[in-house]
Amino acid sequence: MAPIRLVRGFLTVGLWTMLSRVLGFVRDVMIAAYLGTGPVAEAFYIAFSLPNMFRRFFAEGAFNMAFIPMFSKKVEGGDNPQAFAREAFSGLATVLIVFSTLAILGMPWLVLAMASGFLGDARFDLAVDYGRIAFPYILFISLAALLSGVLNSMGRFAAAAAAPVLLNVLFVAALLLGGAMGWPVGETLVWAVPVAGVAQLGMLWVAASRAGFRIPLVRPRLTPDLRQLARIAAPAMLAGGVVQVNLLVGRQVASFFDGAVAWLYNADRLYQLPLGVVGIAIGVVLLPDLSRKLRTGDTAGGRHSFNRATEFSLAITVPCAVALAVISVPLVSVLFERGQFGPEDTTATALAVAVYGLGLPAFVLQKVLQPLFFAREDTRRPFNYAVVAMIVNAVIAIGLAPFIGYIAAAIGTSVAGWTMVWQLWSGSRAMDLAARPDARLRQRAWRIVAAAAVMGAVIYGLASVLQPWLMQAHVRYVALAGLIAAGALCYGASGVALGAFRLSDFRSAMRRNR
Repeated sequence: MAPIRLVRGFLTVGLWTMLSRVLGFVRDVMIAAYLGTGPVAEAFYIAFSLPNMFRRFFAEGAFNMAFIPMFSKKVEGGDNPQAFAREAFSGLATVLIVFSTLAILGMPWLVLAMASGFLGDARFDLAVDYGRIAFPYILFISLAALLSGVLNSMGRFAAAAAAPVLLNVLFVAALLLGGAMGWPVGETLVWAVPVAGVAQLGMLWVAASRAGFRIPLVRPRLTPDLRQLARIAAPAMLAGGVVQVNLLVGRQVASFFDGAVAWLYNADRLYQLPLGVVGIAIGVVLLPDLSRKLRTGDTAGGRHSFNRATEFSLAITVPCAVALAVISVPLVSVLFERGQFGPEDTTATALAVAVYGLGLPAFVLQKVLQPLFFAREDTRRPFNYAVVAMIVNAVIAIGLAPFIGYIAAAIGTSVAGWTMVWQLWSGSRAMDLAARPDARLRQRAWRIVAAAAVMGAVIYGLASVLQPWLMQAHVRYVALAGLIAAGALCYGASGVALGAFRLSDFRSAMRRNR
């Protein structure tokens, strides 16, 4: 994939993901207004987190990290990729049907593993009931993720990137319909989860068919290709499990502090906006690109793709991290503080946002570094690195919680993220396609940081000036939009002046994207 096409892929996925995340904000703002941070809200967040946790474990994590390189190589070599996709689809469906059945039967134990602090109060029974309704989502969304991998490997990014928009549209519709009809909001939301999974799977099934890949369910068979896929996926599944243990640790810590599950959830949603837009775009586009280049022996091209992906991620995430740390209170106040979500919730959530913001560049850089290993079908070393990061997270989150409360979970997450980046970077040094910054990246990286620092100072001062307007109900949205726009303009001007980037780079990519 040529450099312009690579950036074009980032932009295609990023723009659709941006739309999904914006709608996700609307969804989360509405949920916070309808449910606040009470028992129903916390039960829903845990129930919704369960299928999403295992979805990352099965589909977007382990399975796709193993499937995409194998599938990309079959596409490049003309080695019957459609048959392989059918076998993988049926195998994954079989495993997930069995797993979902067992999870629904054992839901009380899963809720206990996620939030043992709920035991003995109303939140526990609600979370069990909600979890049983929501859990089938994992079947539909995991199969949809496999179809996304097929489309992305073919260079067709738009449909796969657009599918998550359906989830947020259906959630918003459920909230509005439930409110109009007087239905219980928690139950209405949780029933929207499996419905959204079916809608996403259907959309991607049609898109794959139009791309020439008709993937019906067939009787699962353990073919040599599936055996190889399982061998590659197993360490990645273990690594995915380690990542999910990190999430479990955070939620367990939060469950012992009233309201903390909701605080951390809302903070997570806020920093997930730039993480999703940039991290998902890079992960989706870079892995199949590196897999193809390794197959054809284009090491120089792969190294160039890696460096441009790193540059792109830093240019977007470093200023976002600074903004999340500097203006977290205005962001949370304007976006969430209404209805059942009060000033105390704003303060607690804003602190978590600032801490997560410090880890944001690390979370995105992981998406850049991991494909260096996965493109070689090396999933063992990322697993070993993930174990170390898990231990770091657990020690910090559990060890500090008795002294500093729920925020220990956020600190553990951010520190573990940087630990993972350091290990991935160090581990790739011996590769022919290694994490070695080229001259352009070395020149631009420090300039990006400097431009973001200038922006941070400007928006910090401007937030103080705008404070009276940020507190007024009728104008606070305009004031926040103005603050963000001023920050973006300042960063752009500083970046160009310091040589952090050239606007022509983005203009060229956008022209090619039209």
